[in-house]
Amino acid sequence: MTTPRTEHLVLPGVLTAEQAAVTVTGILAAQREDGAIPWFRGHHLDPWDHTEAAMALDAAGEHEAAERAYLWLARHQNDDGSWFAAYADGAFDDVTDRGRETNFVAYIAVGVWHHYLSTGDDTFLDRMWPAVFAAVEYVLRLQQPGGQIGWRRDDDGTPTADALLTGSSSIHQALRCALAIAEQREEPQPDWELAVGALRHAIRRHPERFLDKDRYSMDWYYPVLGGALTGAEAKSRIEADWERFVVPGLGVRCVVPNPWVTGGESAELALALWAMGESDRALEILQSIQHLRDEESGLYWTGFVFEDEAIWPRELTTWTAGSLLLAVAALGGHEATCAVFSGELLPTGLSGLEADCCA
Repeated sequence: MTTPRTEHLVLPGVLTAEQAAVTVTGILAAQREDGAIPWFRGHHLDPWDHTEAAMALDAAGEHEAAERAYLWLARHQNDDGSWFAAYADGAFDDVTDRGRETNFVAYIAVGVWHHYLSTGDDTFLDRMWPAVFAAVEYVLRLQQPGGQIGWRRDDDGTPTADALLTGSSSIHQALRCALAIAEQREEPQPDWELAVGALRHAIRRHPERFLDKDRYSMDWYYPVLGGALTGAEAKSRIEADWERFVVPGLGVRCVVPNPWVTGGESAELALALWAMGESDRALEILQSIQHLRDEESGLYWTGFVFEDEAIWPRELTTWTAGSLLLAVAALGGHEATCAVFSGELLPTGLSGLEADCCA
């Protein structure tokens, strides 16, 4: 095992270099020899959180381990381009949820582009391109006429037309990363560009096209984190529900009115704030969740019920640690992480003006 690179993972009141190294080692300890990264050993793997943990490894310079995680996805992709929603402790032949969720499937593009930007490895990009291409094509087969993406296909093949704002916002980021990969390979994908524009228009202008999950903080910040809302629109959205979701000194509620703050949502909000140019508030959020850190493992508890002052559930998850490391990496100036989450270097697909005309 290599010594993690932690110079850009040091943040006052959040991580020292030593703490960052322990956190990275904690994620590596959970990774299976075949590359799979479950939530924790003995629990399941889902493709989205597996990818987030792999991205954190790249941010720490653990490129070989991250590559093994992506190759696990490439080896075990379904024939239709998807992955199942959950695998027992990462074992590809022990599927615990045979649904195929579109945002889980699309996220490989974010991870692959992040790895390429971290390493400059063209061979890796060539090797992963078929998996990324197949995944995007699977996802876009569930895009609805209004631009939104149906969130799931059941094991019997039945598609779900209902769309989730959080999931579609994550897919928006993933499609832009997929377009960046296609551009790097000089294989333009004009249909994907049209799909991104239609999806962004739905997110920005048509909330009625998504299931009502307004109680969930992810639906609040994900349009910003996924890059669909920027500038004044992003700031207005975050300000509107700040007091509703943020618990000062403790973190971000997962769902209102429940007295439960979670590390993953808090770190993701910090990433969204950083992307908006509000690094000071991002830092405050990250500092506020250090009560979730387990110093021995370097991992983070999923959540805290503040009315009872109780850690719940009693699980230390790789993806919670991964989300925190990515937020810290962005604030620390890690170029690949900044590029992926700022969106500044990502193709936009259909222009904003054209998208706003696509009702």
